[in-house]
Amino acid sequence: MARSCLAAFLLCMASFLSAVAGQLRPMPAGGLPSDLVALGMASKIQTDRNSTARASSDFGRMVEAAPEAVLQPATAADIAELIRFSTSSPVPFPVSPRGQGHSVRGQSLAPGGVVVDMRALGRGDHRINVSADYVDAGGEQLWVDVLRGTLTHGLAPCAWTDYLRLTVGGTLSNAGIGGQAFRHGPQIANVHELDVVTGTGEMVTCSPHKRKDLFFAVLGGLGQFGIITRARIALEPAPKQVRWVRLAYSDVVAFTRDQELLISKQASEAGFDYVEGQVQLNRTLTEGPKSTPFFSEADINRLASLASETGSRAIYFIEAAMYYDETTAPYVDQKLETVLAQLSFVPGFVFTKDVTYLQFLDRVRVEEVVLRSAGVWDVPHPWLNLFIPRSRILDFDAGVLKGILGGDNPVGLILMYPMNTAKWNSQMTAVTPPTREDVFYTVGLLRSALSTNELERLQRENQSVLAFCDKEGIECKQYLPHYTCQDGWRRHFGPKWRKITQLKAKYDPHAIMSPGQRIFQLPSVPTTSTTAA
Repeated sequence: MARSCLAAFLLCMASFLSAVAGQLRPMPAGGLPSDLVALGMASKIQTDRNSTARASSDFGRMVEAAPEAVLQPATAADIAELIRFSTSSPVPFPVSPRGQGHSVRGQSLAPGGVVVDMRALGRGDHRINVSADYVDAGGEQLWVDVLRGTLTHGLAPCAWTDYLRLTVGGTLSNAGIGGQAFRHGPQIANVHELDVVTGTGEMVTCSPHKRKDLFFAVLGGLGQFGIITRARIALEPAPKQVRWVRLAYSDVVAFTRDQELLISKQASEAGFDYVEGQVQLNRTLTEGPKSTPFFSEADINRLASLASETGSRAIYFIEAAMYYDETTAPYVDQKLETVLAQLSFVPGFVFTKDVTYLQFLDRVRVEEVVLRSAGVWDVPHPWLNLFIPRSRILDFDAGVLKGILGGDNPVGLILMYPMNTAKWNSQMTAVTPPTREDVFYTVGLLRSALSTNELERLQRENQSVLAFCDKEGIECKQYLPHYTCQDGWRRHFGPKWRKITQLKAKYDPHAIMSPGQRIFQLPSVPTTSTTAA
């Protein structure tokens, strides 16, 4: 099986490189139907070069594909009308929702079609309505705005991504993971109800009890079945303060053992409310305090010395958080001491700071400001995110982090932390490793390229990582997946593939939705172009 996966991967890459070389199918004659502008929402359709150029690339900065037009919808009905127009056309055109465009390989693009600017839905109407135990948020809303809206009521969603400048519909179309997932599951596991505009132009309200096949398909569905225009999201009482903790390890066995201990604890036990892990390769330890808002320059020097003294090729960090408020503040020191006594980090390498709940959840914004000022935010991001079975994480560490990437000096982060399989609902489209293990790891190689040569090198390393996993029989799954041919997607979804094709035929029979994912190809749509192999 492993060998066949590698052969399929190489076949997909050959197809991809062929397209890059210029063997692209021609645009449909005349582009979009000429009577598109005759729709009642014609004033909301933009075809000028500036508008289409803004929707032609994404956060990854590796793929470019121009749409023929951009829709600025005022309501979900505008989106439905556009989709119905496409499906009734002699040659249906693709439609892709775009929130913040935070995909990395063109997944939010619509070559030769129409990009729906989801952020337009929120203009003039906040579309965040808080109730006692849930919030109704427009699919276009940023999570940071949802947080601010719920905090005024003393409430907050249970699960978060690390970066909050993403849209509700965007993260729910993938899964939405972060340091709370071990306890609450991904964001898709904390949704009560959705409003969706399907690929047939139908406006549907769905839930686990109403049109549940669409509900579970859309959550983690990569935009293939419809566009999320509203989500009803579970809330819990919001803490006021956070004890933010980082623990340093030079031994990966102790690091993974302690992480797994922490995510096994129930909410009623002494433990953390957020658990993630990071890996820093030796050479990244000397880059100075601007690389993170957490460590001081003295801290970084100590960590660099630790790496040198222990001969470790990597330093590992458990990043954790303990929530508290006025009532529990007197006990936070004792609670933290109790937890730390159970762990095997390097003695003396405990780093803490106290921040507000909002500051903690929105912490990546501070780093974004620093990176933007240094000109290293809007650069190519050849990210690779993988779910790795628990039983193979040490093999991955040895072969990839200490092997393939052993001499690397990445600009960016390497994340490595476990999640509990039971917190994921198998009815949803999102996939996890095909094992019966109760824990799996997410590994995020979140690296940035500052030059063309560096981008090419990082791309080659990503391919080497995938080839290593295949050769060694590590049954990993890509998160925020990218494949260049349908066989790759068939293997990705595994046993779910048949159901996915049935749901696609039901809810998007013309295969016009989110073509940038390259799962189901619309025959008349040109392939996206890329700036690097």
